[in-house]
Order: sequence, then structure tokens, then C-alpha cells
Amino acid sequence: MTLYIIGIGLCDGKDITLRGLEALKASKKVYMESYTSIMQVRLEDLEKSYGVSIAPLGRKSIESDSDKLIESSKSLDIAILVPGDPMCATTHISLVMRAGELGAKVGIIHNASIVSAIGAVGLEVYKYGRIISIPFHNKEVTAPVEAYRKNNSIGLHTLFLLDLEPGKGRFLSISDAVQYLINQGIERTTLAVGCARIGSKDEKISVDNLGDIGTHEYGKPPFCLILPGKLHFMEEDALNAKRKFKY
Repeated sequence: MTLYIIGIGLCDGKDITLRGLEALKASKKVYMESYTSIMQVRLEDLEKSYGVSIAPLGRKSIESDSDKLIESSKSLDIAILVPGDPMCATTHISLVMRAGELGAKVGIIHNASIVSAIGAVGLEVYKYGRIISIPFHNKEVTAPVEAYRKNNSIGLHTLFLLDLEPGKGRFLSISDAVQYLINQGIERTTLAVGCARIGSKDEKISVDNLGDIGTHEYGKPPFCLILPGKLHFMEEDALNAKRKFKY
């Protein structure tokens, strides 16, 4: 018996891999973890797409009560569906490690995540430095700016993931993230890229200076923000095309 942790991509029910779908249909219980990110589809629609019943899985069930889930997987196949890729969140890494400690078999099925799909912006993915989140409560937080300055000092791009609490309908906006960075001393003229729903059919990518990027219309979450480092001429061309043609 296996505890499957299945990445289901960034958009909707069609993003799951064939391997993931096979494991899902073979499982006796299927759960959906949606507090580390969100999908652009309702749980009910996923159930229709996959032809199975899916139970929502809260943060406590993953972080505090995971032993119950793991022990159950020793007697029946269980699938946990995860937006994006399952191993991009420390929460899921901890779950896998705990399963190993308890002697449970784990099957990890990967998928696209923001880390790979961010290539849609046009910046070279191997030129990103440390990826870091900007939290809701950030008045006394300096780690995001410190990460940016370190990345920028060696010419690397910085990807900021913006905080979210899907269960409460809270999502840190790009404008709030921009205000935080400016308050921390980042120049308003700094080149910036605002992104929403990367990997979805209606993804939004805007290029502007930091002072103005927050005024763009982004629609629904999730959001992220990029401050580019040293640009190759092809990266410059890609960003200029995004700015000009808004595709």
C-alpha cells in the first residue's frame, strides 16, 4: 500500500499527468491539500474531471495529525493532491520524511510548479537566485529584501512568492508587496515583473518599474513578483516584448 503525493499542476483538472491520474484512480481515499497554493478550479470540478470523491485536507491534518494519515496508508492506497509540484513546499518534504520514519511507502508524482513555469516571463530560469516569500505581516520582516540584495549583487533574478491563506480568502496583492519593498528602501525605478496565475490559460504578466507595477490590473490570485538581476540581451528583448505586446 502507498501514500501517493500527486502534483496536479497550476491550472485545472487537465494538468494532472497520466501517471498521477493512474495513481489517483487506484487509491481508496483521495484528499486535496490547498493551503500551500490554489488551483483555478473548484474542488467539485476536479471530482467530475477525475471521477472520484475528494476530501479537503487542512493544514492541521498535514502538519500536526499526519501520523493518522500515514498509518492509514499502510493498509490502503491514499492519494494527496497538491497544487503545482509536491516537493516545492517544505510541508510536503516533512510529510515524506515522517512517512519514512513510520515505515510507510511513499509515491511522489511530480508536475509543473511556479519554479518551472516562471520561464513564461522570458527570464532564464537558471539565473534566479534564492526564492523567498513576502508574508502578510511584514513590517518587521527584512529577509525578503536581504535575499533580493544578495541575489542582485551577483546579477541574479529574485522571485517573490506572495503570501496566501486560501481558507480565509486572503491573498497578498502585488501592490502591497511593492509597498513593502519600497518601504524597505528598494528604489521605485527598479525594473519589476508582476505575475498572476502563471501556468493558467489567462495568466497575466506585466513589466514596469517597481513604483508603477502595482497599479496594473491582475485579476485573481495567486500572485508573484520578480525583480530581475543583470539581463542578457535576449532577456531584455523578451521583457520588452511583454511590455509592448502584453501577451
